[in-house]
Amino acid sequence: MTKQNVIVSDKKSGLNMSITMAMSKSSILTMTAQKPGGYISFSTTELLKNLEINGEGRINAWVESMRASSPTHIKSTPSLADHDRRSSWTVSHPSALDMFEQIIDASKGKQIVMFLDYDGTLSPIVDDPDKAFMSDAMRQTVRKLAGCFPTAIVSGRCRDKVHFNFVRLAELYYAGSHGMDIKGPAKGSKYKKGSRAVLFQPASEFLPMIDEVYKHLVEKTKSTPGAKVENNKFCVSVHFRRVEEKKWNELFQQVKSVLKEYPELRLTQGRKVLEIRPTIKWDKGKALEFLLESLGFANCSDVFPVYIGDDRTDEDAFKILREKGQGFGILVSKFPKETCASYSLQEPDEVRDFLQRLVQWKRPSVLGGQSKV
Repeated sequence: MTKQNVIVSDKKSGLNMSITMAMSKSSILTMTAQKPGGYISFSTTELLKNLEINGEGRINAWVESMRASSPTHIKSTPSLADHDRRSSWTVSHPSALDMFEQIIDASKGKQIVMFLDYDGTLSPIVDDPDKAFMSDAMRQTVRKLAGCFPTAIVSGRCRDKVHFNFVRLAELYYAGSHGMDIKGPAKGSKYKKGSRAVLFQPASEFLPMIDEVYKHLVEKTKSTPGAKVENNKFCVSVHFRRVEEKKWNELFQQVKSVLKEYPELRLTQGRKVLEIRPTIKWDKGKALEFLLESLGFANCSDVFPVYIGDDRTDEDAFKILREKGQGFGILVSKFPKETCASYSLQEPDEVRDFLQRLVQWKRPSVLGGQSKV
């Protein structure tokens, strides 16, 4: 076993991240070239694909991936290189606010359908995930948006929690547990053909197992200060927002020790969260396709889906839109990231500004009002 310096590169953003990994002679990577100074270069996609190999290298790679996808601090005085990377990235992923007129031009003659992530998109990322409340101003904006376009919230959180605790708007579609728990408005939607309410839960058989794993993880991780385990019905989230970075390795090993007894479940990673999900082929991209079909837009050329999200799990939806050549994705991030999204916004306040502009464009005189849960 040897230590090897590795550069993880992001082709789209030009980002490079140096990692020291433990590698056996067989290695967890297929290496074809080595850069000067003893560094090997490969993409973040390659890194994640190779995380399924056992050993110290796997754990180190997971922790480095956790660190890379969960930046916590913006430098008070960014370096010239940081500025150049950001500038290069925004050329490929310009601000959706700056490009608003071009976006509207592309949507003309088509039905816009809105898909919104919750944490980090409609609400800021906070230390306590139970306190990730959206502002009243954001809620009013989303309510008006739903009056103009079919609108869905697509979150990794439990659907009922997002609906009743956070968003509290009855006229939306909600897809919780990364799209594994989908429900439409109880009274139907003016955009949907037919009056039957939408309800879809493709992973129902996993509910007892998810509950069992949740209990084991609560017990297993209680020795790690700051770790919070959340039961999101069809998936379990292990938040490390309050965990000291030096404890991330320990937390990851605790989670893996529980999961090794459940081969039907898989581990994925989001923004400061490890997530345990059923191995079924379902994600936010599949949820987007299902909702478009439910709304009567399957295989339609006159639909324009817009998906806004901040997390790695939103990439499944961004990828679907890019492959279909329909609509576009908007990544919410202050940091350059590898993404399939076409545009960017930096924070929830910019998301609200963008949604307000959509509402004003569609219906300049939209009136306020109350919405019941």
